[in-house]
Amino acid sequence: MTDLAYITASDALAGFAAKTLSPVEVLDALIARAEIVEPSINAFCWTRYDEARAEAKLAEQRWHDGTARPLEGIVTAIKDEVPIAGQPWSMGSLVYQDLVAEETSPFAQRMFDAGVIQHARTTTPEFSCAGFTHSKIHGVTRNPWNQEFAVGGSSGGAGASLAAGTSTLASGSDIGGSIRIPASFNGVVGFKAPHGRVPCEPPGGLDMYWHNGGLARTVEDMRLYQNVMAGPHPMDHRSIRPKYEIPAGIDDVTGLRIAFTTDFDGCFALDPEVDRNTRAAVEALRAAGATVVEVPIGLSRDLMNVATGYHFDSVWGRWIAAIMDEHRELLTDHTIAFAEYVARISGDTGNGWTQIEAEAALWAPIADVLESYDALLCPTLGTRGLIAGDDYYGHGLEVGGQQLDNYFETLITPVFNILSACPVLNVPSGFADNNVPTGLQIVGRTFDDATTFQIGAALERERPWLDAPERRPLQ
Repeated sequence: MTDLAYITASDALAGFAAKTLSPVEVLDALIARAEIVEPSINAFCWTRYDEARAEAKLAEQRWHDGTARPLEGIVTAIKDEVPIAGQPWSMGSLVYQDLVAEETSPFAQRMFDAGVIQHARTTTPEFSCAGFTHSKIHGVTRNPWNQEFAVGGSSGGAGASLAAGTSTLASGSDIGGSIRIPASFNGVVGFKAPHGRVPCEPPGGLDMYWHNGGLARTVEDMRLYQNVMAGPHPMDHRSIRPKYEIPAGIDDVTGLRIAFTTDFDGCFALDPEVDRNTRAAVEALRAAGATVVEVPIGLSRDLMNVATGYHFDSVWGRWIAAIMDEHRELLTDHTIAFAEYVARISGDTGNGWTQIEAEAALWAPIADVLESYDALLCPTLGTRGLIAGDDYYGHGLEVGGQQLDNYFETLITPVFNILSACPVLNVPSGFADNNVPTGLQIVGRTFDDATTFQIGAALERERPWLDAPERRPLQ
């Protein structure tokens, strides 16, 4: 049963089609695994095991009847942020501890229509506004690889569940790195599609930094999941027509020209292990036939603060501030810290720049690189890990020998929420010395999702990260 807990979605679908494997067997293996590891990692905030078993039996019948849908019977955990009619919808907050969603988001409905089986909801920091996952309502979610460390956020429970073997696929969302950060820290795959590729319900769909998406254990599983989720929806007028599908079997990078940077010319501090693992991935791609060149790309921290400060303050910060006026005692410290931080950087660093001027200035150097190269590689995060349960409220952290004022400064992900038309695939790049995984961002040209998967699949082939069962956490 342990092996079934780590079966890939693609292998499960093949087994279901051949009638050598049942969705019920996979679900039972995942539930059995969760009963062992959940007390340690706390990735689930709500479960529906009995309902899921009934749905798994129906999925098994669909495979026998020949009416199976694209992801029929694949067990998928859904983030607490996503509204699903009749289910609790706390968004990680005591403020909404009794809230039950009245409607189902098009993002969730698309998963259900494809045949996924939801067995659980995954933990998220309060209001999804942190790069780690803990809250007053659900407690601390811990990294399966090293429980002293955080799982990332805000889709932290999703990443931890995949790493721990309690889900086959998991949903996420990404407004400042909330898919890629937990994918990196948990050693799994996560994809931030171009804005509009996957529909968001309003008003979220109007936020150009917001991307719905998913996490998986392999590049192929992420491709299967993404192809189901992509496509226009009438609730989201920014969703892109026509539907875009990533082709199967693309992993040959011979002749591709790929650029890479480790720190954007000193804009980000890096722990040595992050730099080492990034360069190891570069060497693997060179061995696979790609031309990979280190290029100078200078980014400005001040301009990033202008763009993210103005944006997050107006979209989230003021909404949180209004909640703080009435419910401050219920809020988690990181929520208060986030609202105060984005208000400060929005007010202190403008220097006459508007948000869109800052975004244009940040895009210019990357646009030049992507005009000459097929893709850009860079680390997902500068740090080798954040401490589990630490709000980083009132203190920063040390990364690569540099003292940072705020942990946000070690996140290399928001660059590509600002530049929201670029697809970004996170894949594992290795482990730090503390046994916490590190991640690599594969950044594509605007709306060129396929090339990011092509490069990711080549890396997975050259450096398979699932071939060693002893590397699975929580043995």
